[in-house]
Amino acid sequence: MSALALSVVLSFVSAVAYAGGAIVQEQVAVSSPGAQQYAPLRRPGWWAAVALNGLGALLHVVALAYGPLSLVQPLGALTIVFALPMAALFVGRKAGATAWRGAIMATVGLAGLLSLVGAAEAQSLDSAQRVAAALGTAGAVVALMIAARAVHRHPAVRSFLLATASGVAFGMSSVFTKTVAVDWTGGVSAGDLPSMAVIGVLATAGMLLSQASYRGAGLAAPLATLTVVNPVVAAAVGITMFGETFRYGATGTALALSCGVVAAGGLILLTTERLAREQQEARAAGAGSPVPESVPEAVSLTRSGTGEQVAGADPAERLLAELTLPEDVRVPAPRGAPDDADPAAAPLMAYAPFYGGPYVPVGVVDRHRTRITS
Repeated sequence: MSALALSVVLSFVSAVAYAGGAIVQEQVAVSSPGAQQYAPLRRPGWWAAVALNGLGALLHVVALAYGPLSLVQPLGALTIVFALPMAALFVGRKAGATAWRGAIMATVGLAGLLSLVGAAEAQSLDSAQRVAAALGTAGAVVALMIAARAVHRHPAVRSFLLATASGVAFGMSSVFTKTVAVDWTGGVSAGDLPSMAVIGVLATAGMLLSQASYRGAGLAAPLATLTVVNPVVAAAVGITMFGETFRYGATGTALALSCGVVAAGGLILLTTERLAREQQEARAAGAGSPVPESVPEAVSLTRSGTGEQVAGADPAERLLAELTLPEDVRVPAPRGAPDDADPAAAPLMAYAPFYGGPYVPVGVVDRHRTRITS
């Protein structure tokens, strides 16, 4: 087998490994509580996803060693194309026609964009550029995480923002990896240790953010976003900081922009497809929820012992309707009445709400009435 054919085979296997890791991550995200949305460390499936992603990265690096960057890098965009049929086959998660169109558009656009990026002489970044790149990446990732938290009620938008943050972290990790690789051609030095630490932090952050992006958003949209943003960020940095250019001059630049528009259109299709599915699920859940029975406006109750009808649906009214006063309860006549007036029987007085609760007033005894002693 030639070196070129070996690089193609390794690229295909790498894409399959990445797709398998994404499927496992999405399944873990669905079954994990909210507190473990970033790092479900106690889930064996999550560690399996980490192993699959690590295998995909290792195979991608080996493929780059045997084949040209212009061939290997676009083949990595096949991850989303492999993920959709694999998800339908292994976990029964089928994608609709819109998701397939979006995935194919994103893959074709990304592959065309990467194939147009020309090679340049190996360059490294100085200390100031590395610090600026690290701080800029950290600021962008934190801003995307804050925005995702602000739109937590919309899982599709939240997933898109987290997947974008993950792609930025992975893309900048590739940039620092290239920088360290260029430095190693002249020998390893202690000055490369901070860059290696940044690579570890960014790769870990990308893994955790990608895990969180699959929660409640399906598989296609987060994976496509991550697959597109990662190399696009790396290519943008390569053009702006490493002196890389597009092939074929102005024509290649125009074609690259067109490919970028196609890839962005695919991501928009995937996101809108997920939003439409969320709306359908919400309507279905609303239609299937039990409708509370209507409460009658008035409940006819009979006061015990009197036969008088009392209207009301409040439980307190039902309780008070059953209250009776002993027959020998008497209250004095109102003040100013003749002394020989007969005391009146105390009626059950109406009640009214008092500080949020029922209040039952009682008869007031005249304390100034002359007490007769025999």
